[in-house]
Amino acid sequence: MLKPGDIAPEFILPDADMTMADSASLAGNPYVIYFYPKDDTPGCTMEGLEFTELMSEFDALGVAVIGVSKDTCVSHAAFRDKYGLNVRLVADVEGQLCGAYGVWQEKEKNGEKKMGIVRSTFIVDREGKINRAIYDVKPKGHAEQVLEMVRAL
Repeated sequence: MLKPGDIAPEFILPDADMTMADSASLAGNPYVIYFYPKDDTPGCTMEGLEFTELMSEFDALGVAVIGVSKDTCVSHAAFRDKYGLNVRLVADVEGQLCGAYGVWQEKEKNGEKKMGIVRSTFIVDREGKINRAIYDVKPKGHAEQVLEMVRAL
């Protein structure tokens, strides 16, 4: 698992429009990268909508917000369009970025253990280092908490 001060893992992955999202293009600017389990599920929808509602405030601070799951670009596009999300959704279908950030973990639900994405958010500073690493996020109100943390940078 990553912690503050660690270098943020680099990535080049496709987004919902099949345009490549490249961490190098974010160099010199802080950004938020959040990992969520699955498109179009209740918690993930709530989180995406809350980030969308606050996007103008993140934009005003010059902070990009990127959502990542293992869903496909097509799934991301359908999810974005269904709910009017304006967060850039990146497809990590093979899970390399999830692994690099330490969010691909064993989870237990109803006594059954399986691997999955642990909802997590990272704030990356201008130098490309992790400023905040928040694992096991609860979606309700999380985007507002992240915005307050970004304002404190």
